Amino acid sequence: MSIELIDIAKSYRIGRKRHLVFEGLNLFIPKGRSVGLLGPNGAGKSTLLRMIGGSELPDRGRVVRNMTVSWPVGFSGFFQGNLSGVNNARFCARIYGRDPDEVVREVADFAELGGFMKAPIRTYSTGMRARLGFGLSMAIDFDCLLIDEILAVGDAGFRQKAQAALDQRRQRSGIILVSHATAPIIRNCDMVVVLGFGAPFVSDDVAGVAREYDLCMRSRARAA
Repeated sequence: MSIELIDIAKSYRIGRKRHLVFEGLNLFIPKGRSVGLLGPNGAGKSTLLRMIGGSELPDRGRVVRNMTVSWPVGFSGFFQGNLSGVNNARFCARIYGRDPDEVVREVADFAELGGFMKAPIRTYSTGMRARLGFGLSMAIDFDCLLIDEILAVGDAGFRQKAQAALDQRRQRSGIILVSHATAPIIRNCDMVVVLGFGAPFVSDDVAGVAREYDLCMRSRARAA
């Protein structure tokens, strides 16, 4: 079981020009791996994660998923803004075959949103949406969990709680984690994909690649 991206092309129109994000991208991710997508801002990390999750389509190529994949945790576009946190949780529970009442209890306990669980999602801050999304992702089993910078959300207590939940989940699921910083990837991943420097670079030497990446980014900053 795996996720495979085959000859992916992706671009966006910015004004009158088209910005190319990927051209001829090929990537193979086996089941059970903890993969870090590392790169500077604008490298296409979140775009790639959304294509893997199916919330965004490539211009060309195929994304083949032979496992269950979560929505991108940290990307709140899958929520129904006029529904409450409770009703969004119930909706997701029914889609994935979980007991709605049980999921609501688990999410409310994890996300620590209090009375806001009964408020419409459109009234939530970005951080509140991220906490709700992370709680939902922990309540539903996936073969692969997609995470977009979520470990930086909330206060220190919530970040510690999220990290502990992720450690437990990694024992039975793979993850694909987006970050522009190396520390979360070193902490959580056994495979790294570096974007933003030409063709994607893939390695199992996460710590070594992270050191080289940090040196490169510091060199870029000095030259700017």
